[in-house]
Amino acid sequence: MTHPITMAAVGGSFGRDVEDNLARIGSLIQDARARGVSLLALPEACLGGYLSVLGSGRDGTHDERPDDLPPVMDLGGPELGRIAAMAREMTVVVGFCEGGGSDGERFNSAAAVTGDGVLGVYRKVHQPLGESLYYSAGQEFRAFDSPVGRMGLLICYDKAFPEAARALALDDAEVVACISAWPASRTAGAASLAEDRWTHRFNIFDQARALENQIVWLAANQTGTFGSLRFVGNAKVVAPGGDIVATTGVQEGMAVASIDLGQALDTARRSMFHLRDRRPELYDVESRSIHA
Repeated sequence: MTHPITMAAVGGSFGRDVEDNLARIGSLIQDARARGVSLLALPEACLGGYLSVLGSGRDGTHDERPDDLPPVMDLGGPELGRIAAMAREMTVVVGFCEGGGSDGERFNSAAAVTGDGVLGVYRKVHQPLGESLYYSAGQEFRAFDSPVGRMGLLICYDKAFPEAARALALDDAEVVACISAWPASRTAGAASLAEDRWTHRFNIFDQARALENQIVWLAANQTGTFGSLRFVGNAKVVAPGGDIVATTGVQEGMAVASIDLGQALDTARRSMFHLRDRRPELYDVESRSIHA
């Protein structure tokens, strides 16, 4: 027998002050626990802040200084250890700058953590607007088991690539948490964040990825400003039919929804099961030029 699972996605502002971020995360975990949340998704780079200036030029350059980059953290380091201690029975998804060993690589990473430690980690694959100047790209999409079901993780720009979410769904992910530092448009921004074209894109991608894969989709995002970036918020929980069941809008907050995961997936997939009805033998376009 299945039962409802309460999930939440956070819209919030997180900068370079790691201690302040950890304190805020602790408060959010307490709030979520009081609301019966079993899975909590926090924004991209919530442990150490995002890159402070996203390049406005066509080359996507940054004005980031080496001494102002996000602090490097390790999977076995004290920061994730403190998150695990706070999470206890809850599964908490956090974003951080992960060190890659002695070669000095950095990765824009997400980790799912419980009181037992790190359940899964994902390194951002798709890098927009010069992120590759500071981060190495991840190399795989892989789901993992968690107390709330089989999960996958993605980060921000990844949601613009249907193949990323589909790869996780094909690895039996029932829930995908996509954490972001998704900004408003810098070239044709709207006075109202709610009407900004990049806000619309953010929301469309979330609904499309949930619907086409018939999975539950959590979208966490930064809010406020960081450097010259203005983030669009819109943390949300999306059901397998593509319906937004909880959202923060552009404001800081926590989108909370209870979903019977087994029932929701069965209902969405009962008559038309997109993964079953695929025709992968016809989809091999890699051997053909996309410019043809």
